[in-house]
Amino acid sequence: MVWLALAFLSAALLGCYDSFKKKSLRDNAVIPVLFLNTLFSSLIFLPFIILSATTTWLDDTIFCVASGGWEVHKYIVLKSCIVLSSWTFGYFAMKHLPLTIVGPINATRPVMTLVGALAIYGEQLNAWQWAGVLLAILSFFLLSRSGKKEGIDFKHDKWVYFLVLAAALGAASGLYDKYLMAPVDSGGAGLDRMMVQSWYNIYQMAMMGCVLAWVWWPVRHRTAPFRWDWAIVCISIFLRAVDFVYFYALTIPDAMISVVSMARRRWVVVSFIFGAVFFHEKNLKAKAVDLALVMLGMLCLWIGGH
Repeated sequence: MVWLALAFLSAALLGCYDSFKKKSLRDNAVIPVLFLNTLFSSLIFLPFIILSATTTWLDDTIFCVASGGWEVHKYIVLKSCIVLSSWTFGYFAMKHLPLTIVGPINATRPVMTLVGALAIYGEQLNAWQWAGVLLAILSFFLLSRSGKKEGIDFKHDKWVYFLVLAAALGAASGLYDKYLMAPVDSGGAGLDRMMVQSWYNIYQMAMMGCVLAWVWWPVRHRTAPFRWDWAIVCISIFLRAVDFVYFYALTIPDAMISVVSMARRRWVVVSFIFGAVFFHEKNLKAKAVDLALVMLGMLCLWIGGH
């Protein structure tokens, strides 16, 4: 079950990523932060693209980026649109909501992915894995109830709707990833993992560059000002590490997208600690009990995966 271990590693890295994202967005302009994230992410992968296209140094390594024409890149452009839409809604929500509230709402993402995986890929879960799913759903409702104690009305708060929409788009991206990675003879697109991971960052940077120039720049003096924070660089570094581990897990033949997606929700533990220690968020005792249910659900998934 190497793919499941990689899913949990991706979760730990994802928790650090979300914590740095929260820090960089505090009292800051969202669009420039998001653009810089795509810029730094592209710079990380650009050397691999260039070296793969011009030399043989990376041949037969996991860092080699395959080449392809529009018949391949059209799939990557679509992925870029889905992910960037999810990030945009998620970044705005992250800025305005507590980190310990963002976690439980995002915890619904694997459930959304599960429904899609059952409908599209015909994946089947055993009893332990179903127990993990049900515990994750229960923990979401219990944690979200804590939001009311902080004046966050889930029915009327637009940032909650932003976060739910971001989660839904993220789930759609997860299902699409499985299709992109699957071999052609299995009904997938059969794309190279590094090619997808590298180029979708490039396309996102181009899209965000247009948004920055045409949407944010003309009104920058009437919105929240942008300030530099080194946490912005950390966002890109940790996210790229998360994606690398995640994509590698999906390329393993027996990997189940529903379980991989659910196991990654373990990041909420890391973000919870950051929210408590660095952001001094409230209602921690009640949220810690609910968080224990999340971890119990992850344990059920681990047992069910063996």
